[in-house]
Parts: sequence; C-alpha cells; structure tokens
Amino acid sequence: MNGSPDALDRVTIVGPGRVGRALAHALSTAGVAVRGPLARGQWENSIQAGDVVLLCVPDGEIARASEHVRTDAFVGHCSGTLQPNILGSRSAFSMHPLLAITGPGARFDGAAAAVAGTDDRARGIARSIAGRLGMTAIDVSNRTLYHAAAVIASNYLVALEETAAMLGADVGLERRHLARLAESALENWSRDGAAALTGPIARGDEDVVARQRSEIARVHPELLDFWDALTARTREVAAEMKH
Repeated sequence: MNGSPDALDRVTIVGPGRVGRALAHALSTAGVAVRGPLARGQWENSIQAGDVVLLCVPDGEIARASEHVRTDAFVGHCSGTLQPNILGSRSAFSMHPLLAITGPGARFDGAAAAVAGTDDRARGIARSIAGRLGMTAIDVSNRTLYHAAAVIASNYLVALEETAAMLGADVGLERRHLARLAESALENWSRDGAAALTGPIARGDEDVVARQRSEIARVHPELLDFWDALTARTREVAAEMKH
C-alpha cells in the first residue's frame, strides 16, 4: 500500500450500519478485498500490521473503537465532523462521503469526499479509498461548517420536502408529483445557482405571498414560523440574484 488508488489492497470495515454496508459493497465492486462490515467482537483480534481499518460507527463510538486497533495499522473514520486526531497519536485518516446513504446499493461515483490525515501516508490512504470509489477528494478547513452545509443540503432538504408533501396531501398531491418539481429545481440550481430561483418572491408578486401565508396560518399554524423563516431567506436569495 503506497497511497495510490491502485495500490489499495485490502480494507477492514467496522460497523454493519448503512454506511459500512454501502462502503463494503462499493469497494468490493471496485476490486478491493474487503473484510466486513464487521460488528463488535468480530474483528478486534484479527488486525495485522499495515492493515487499513475503516471505522463506520457513530461519532460517539469512534475513539473507543480505535483503541482496539493496533498502532502499527492504519485506522480511519467516516465522520463528517471529526478530525482524524480523534483516533489518537497514530497514523490516522478520515474519509467522509458527501452523499446521502440509505443502503448497500449507494453509488459513490461522482460525489465528493472530505479527506484528511495525520500524515502524508494516511492522507494518501483516504484519497485512495475515495479514488477507488470514483469520488473527488476535497480538503476541508472547517469540518463543523462543512457538515452543517451537508446537513442543509440533505437532511434539511428531506424535512423540507416532507413538509411540502404534508401540505400537498391536503389537496390531493402525491409525493411523486412534488418529487419531479423538486428534481427540476435542483437540476436548475446545480447548473445556474441562485439564478434558478422562480416563484412569487422572485417575481415580486407580494399578493400571492401574502395569501399563501394567510392560508398557512389558517390550516397549519404550527408551520407559520417555519414558513416565515423560509420566506425571509428566499427574499435574501432573490435580492442577491438581482445584484
């Protein structure tokens, strides 16, 4: 293992959750020999010197799990918020796929991956894993802000669409109807940025905005603060778009 994508021989994946299963499947498909994903008690005594161990466990368990990895092995984690130094004073790395992963069939190619390492060799391993998956390795200066952006782009997006689906259900709209609208907006934004903004706020149609707010207050008053916050942010984006 010399840090290049083609030299990544074997990876032991710890953690049989969504991310662990997805990475195990994708790396195996890419021709990497994969052990796992393994659960607690299945791997602690089988790590050899020079092995690459990827911890796909919750953030709160990473440091404790790393204590079971011998110091002459390479260990990394998949957390989006933590640096590799959480793994102690050793050669360690992190590789966080910027991707919403719900199962083993996730496609990693074309996505970005935030990588870091405590030394050049460790960083090379992180980049090798990302490269074998067809991902673009990126360096991130502020992991907390990076992860906040990721949460908005994925987790909060799902919450937003669920809210739209709740309102749509009142008038007979199905998820599939709104999904195509959301997909078209995301496609436009990925190409045009803020210029993709459409709708009454972008047009300056304040009568429509006011009527919508009144109806939200009448039918779903619990959503009014949420609506107002989104309206305010959309006004800011619309104003920025005109400058």
